[in-house]
Amino acid sequence: MWPRLVTNRILGERLRSSNFVADFPSNAEASSLLDISSLGQPSLSENNILINQLKHNFQNYKVFISTWNVGGIAPQDDLDIADWLDTPNNLCDIYVFGFQEIVPLRASYVLGSENSKISMKWNSLIREALNKKIQYCLEKQQYNSKLGRRQQTTEVEKAIFESSIPEGFRCVISKQMVGILISVWVRSDLRPYVRHPRASCVGCGIMGYLGNKGSVSVRFQLHETSFCFVCSHLASGGREGDEKHRNSDVAEIFSRTSFPRGPSFDLPRKILDHDRVILLGDLNYRISLPEATTRLLVDRKEWNALLENDQLRMELMSGQVFEGWHEGLVRFAPTYKYCLNSNVYFGCVEGQKGRKWRAPAWCDRIIWYGEGLQQRLYTRGESNLSDHRPVKAIFTAQVQVPSTFKRLQKFFLSERFDQATTRFDQISSSDKSRCRGRSSFRL
Repeated sequence: MWPRLVTNRILGERLRSSNFVADFPSNAEASSLLDISSLGQPSLSENNILINQLKHNFQNYKVFISTWNVGGIAPQDDLDIADWLDTPNNLCDIYVFGFQEIVPLRASYVLGSENSKISMKWNSLIREALNKKIQYCLEKQQYNSKLGRRQQTTEVEKAIFESSIPEGFRCVISKQMVGILISVWVRSDLRPYVRHPRASCVGCGIMGYLGNKGSVSVRFQLHETSFCFVCSHLASGGREGDEKHRNSDVAEIFSRTSFPRGPSFDLPRKILDHDRVILLGDLNYRISLPEATTRLLVDRKEWNALLENDQLRMELMSGQVFEGWHEGLVRFAPTYKYCLNSNVYFGCVEGQKGRKWRAPAWCDRIIWYGEGLQQRLYTRGESNLSDHRPVKAIFTAQVQVPSTFKRLQKFFLSERFDQATTRFDQISSSDKSRCRGRSSFRL
């Protein structure tokens, strides 16, 4: 008991820190250039409850989620993650990147001060890849216009084409705890509607408190809908009964993660109180079969037979710690454990006797809680940087938008607005001098 008390006393302050990195200061939400969502705040009067419900609409946003245990290996300067983002083809509104073991889990990193150089490097690679995507979209538009082509564009591409902001994506929150890093990016034109970003860390590692295992959770509100993303690295171990330690970590994360209620005391405090919740990470759940059987089924690509004995699937079905959680269909090979710089599972190479084998498993997962999320993609990548393979998912998220915002959005994208601005631009210089004292014009 004493070691746990001392650990919590000495290192607890660092884990409880809610500071995070972003392209905007943490108080930027108070000085947003445009916060139309505040115009649709519901009234507390019982007579207005139905009226205010009718004043809100739902708008769909595409959310990209990625998790990758990089095994303590720092990324090279020339690492290109654009292919992983599928940047030319799939453009999303929100990008969430989760990493585990961005630094080696040695005592110097676990007990020492936070090393932010590696997280800065990952964020730099993300920024370059995301905004390379924007450059591609702009060049695509210019190329089509030169050829006189009328090619159908997506809503996101349309927003990019009409934006004068040089960078298409900005980081709204990035937080590291030892080897766990989560970084959230949104389209620049969405940034004014992102409010109340906060972070919360929970250490579940050595002595139940150190940050070599645990979670980093971030939350924010987009328009009137709250989002919470939980990047986790749970207890390892492939022996029988080790899944109980992972279940215990999950229970601790749900219990100890806490966010401020906000100035109006109306923001959700706990993870499951949010409208849209996604958990990602190296959850470390294994396959409850003998190692030889597991390897044989992997060689035969009999995923269904393996998934019937997958520990996470069994926990999702039992609903003990994951009641109300969902996972999409797993149609890809196990993501762990590979030989470094190889596509061969660890333990399959002859002549490596006396070493600790680990049977293949789907350790890296993405699951979600509640309603309002629809998964469109769930797959893995093939980068052999570490002994894990990255996993990604794309969701469609329903977001509650005040009708005021919807009306303004429709107007600014309408032909009426184009006609009005065209007429305004065509005012002669003499008319401009008369209009200096009067800035309005009739539609």
